[in-house]
Amino acid sequence: MKTAIVILNWNGRELLERFLEGVVMHSAHLATIYVADNASTDTSVAYCQEHFPKDVKIIQNKENGGYAKGYNDALRHVEADLYVLLNSDVHVEKGWLEPMLSVFETTPSIAVAQPKIKDLKRPTHFEYAGAGGGYIDALGYPYCRGRVFNNCEEDTGQYNDTVDVQWASGACLFIRATQYWDVNGLDEDFFAHQEEIDLCWRIKNKGHRIVAVGTSEVFHLGGATLSSANPKKTFYNFRNTLFALVKNSAGMTYIVLILIRLLLDGIAGIKFLLEGKPKHVWAIIKAHISFYRYFPSLLKKRKVLEQHHDYYQIGSIVFQYFIKKKKTYSDIL
Repeated sequence: MKTAIVILNWNGRELLERFLEGVVMHSAHLATIYVADNASTDTSVAYCQEHFPKDVKIIQNKENGGYAKGYNDALRHVEADLYVLLNSDVHVEKGWLEPMLSVFETTPSIAVAQPKIKDLKRPTHFEYAGAGGGYIDALGYPYCRGRVFNNCEEDTGQYNDTVDVQWASGACLFIRATQYWDVNGLDEDFFAHQEEIDLCWRIKNKGHRIVAVGTSEVFHLGGATLSSANPKKTFYNFRNTLFALVKNSAGMTYIVLILIRLLLDGIAGIKFLLEGKPKHVWAIIKAHISFYRYFPSLLKKRKVLEQHHDYYQIGSIVFQYFIKKKKTYSDIL
């Protein structure tokens, strides 16, 4: 199975200096490594060419189209059976790749997978972006084995199994090339954040499996592109959740879901206001304005997509976490 590790970069020379050598050291024997550059204005490309002339191939995108368009543009130039979409701020160690490749080689029904994603700053704990594999509730709120909202669990081996999940993290996402292009890749309207949830949702609705592999782990720095304190991240997270709900939820339920999310997003805005974060309140308002502008095109997309009712494990993660005070994945189930 021909495997390609593709690292998307935009003005990230410092991250490449810190993490790329480890990826080459622990992966080049099993995969071809690419750095896909999103029209950087720093010396990222020159650094790769100077320090890894034989081990890393460079793909130069013509513009910074964000995560979604950046990967779509780059992967058109990659010949492989299996893509590994790896963030530039991920630290890998010896043996991380073998368990991941094994599940694809032995189980054809698996289309997408992720390893355990742990916090580089606190290596004993799971990291926000994916943890031990992702799910969404009935209202489209994402959560993970090992992470519910901002509460990240300590890794004590509780998720060392391989299990089916709803979505795999874009920080370290393994996906068969055939399935990637069968659903036309990442939705470029998302630009960044939660586009992997939409991608996985579309793939799962076609009957393919998505798994988390607990025998492999990587360590994610997190927040290297946009930190949680940045209102832009709030904008993309709120807007893109609505995008995914309209495109992928079954029947006419998306209409009810939008109305409920409008109420809940309003409550979130009040919470931000009380916390003295007016820029995040404005980000939520802009997210909804942008969503309504895109609404007609989203309806066109959903007409050609498959939708199923069984996309969620639980009704409301908000109710479980904030009302019932259940803070971990095991508490909720």
